[in-house]
Amino acid sequence: MQQLMRSISAVFVAVILVATMGCAASVPQESTGEYIDDAVITSKVKASILNQPPLKSLEIHVQTFKGTVYLSGFVSSQASIDKAIELARGVPGVKSVKNDMLLK
Repeated sequence: MQQLMRSISAVFVAVILVATMGCAASVPQESTGEYIDDAVITSKVKASILNQPPLKSLEIHVQTFKGTVYLSGFVSSQASIDKAIELARGVPGVKSVKNDMLLK
């Protein structure tokens, strides 16, 4: 009986340790508030780009994660890249801008 209790206790401790380690190793995620803030930032950056006729806004993709704006897509000139980055940096709440845009 005592051996059985030790075995059950050992299994229980092992399960708890695995569950705890599994939680600690999970990928960081945004809170609901951060997600909403990022969605607002993304919308404002897209609107800023859309208001610039020389930029083909449909070719510039905008994503935001924890205040970092990621710009990607294909543009026709370095001036377009520079302008899109400048516009993104000008939006309140933007912590940094990562450029993944490419010239056509």
